[in-house]
Amino acid sequence: MPSLRLLAPALFALAIFGAAVPASADSFSDAQRTDIEAIIKNYLVTHPEVLEEAMTELTKRQAAAETQKHEASIAQNSDAIFNSPRQVVLGNKDGDVTFVEFFDYNCGYCKRAMGDMLDLMKADPKLKVVLKEFPVLSQGSVEAAQVAVAVRMQDPTGKKYLDFHQKLLGGRGAADKARALQAAKEAGLDTAKIEKDIGSPEVRATIEENFKLAEAMGMNGTPSYVIGKQIVIGAVGLEGLKEKIGVARCGKATC
Repeated sequence: MPSLRLLAPALFALAIFGAAVPASADSFSDAQRTDIEAIIKNYLVTHPEVLEEAMTELTKRQAAAETQKHEASIAQNSDAIFNSPRQVVLGNKDGDVTFVEFFDYNCGYCKRAMGDMLDLMKADPKLKVVLKEFPVLSQGSVEAAQVAVAVRMQDPTGKKYLDFHQKLLGGRGAADKARALQAAKEAGLDTAKIEKDIGSPEVRATIEENFKLAEAMGMNGTPSYVIGKQIVIGAVGLEGLKEKIGVARCGKATC
């Protein structure tokens, strides 16, 4: 029989990665199994690099599986993600990379991430930016999102929407219907029409669509992004977003 000391790394790898155990392993006696377990423990104490290498490989496999899952989810929902008539489009509408952000008007991280988005738009003339309301934090968030959708309905160009968006997301205090309407008024929009449109099927359908997309892609917080074939959860900062855009554009962080 092969040396138990030689078998230890292989058996450990089998345990970590879930590979099929050879049929010959079933022939070990209880005493032999106890010896093998002891050898594995001793081996790992004296050779910690084996555990480190195994965990590194496991992390790589998990990351690869997560990437495949994200790419499949984006492919299945690509039209609604990138080309929905219910989304706000800013920047270069014919850009080579589409940057999609799901946000909540009461999300503190979204307030900081707005600056990142504006910086990206200024620095990258080939970037298409898509905004999707994803009100997950409160009833006030839902009310603010409803007003935002009504603003989009009134301003298909997105110019007044962006002004409204900055005023509401960048303002102090909790966002709700009253604050959203005030931001819309300051942006030069018809608030009477917004009040009427808030209860429309289009507003309801827009928010429902965004929630369904977020659920399909495993998004459970804001801000969340879709950049090319990548799903990004959380505020990763300006440099992190630039790297994701680079990967989407040319396959590497810096093109």
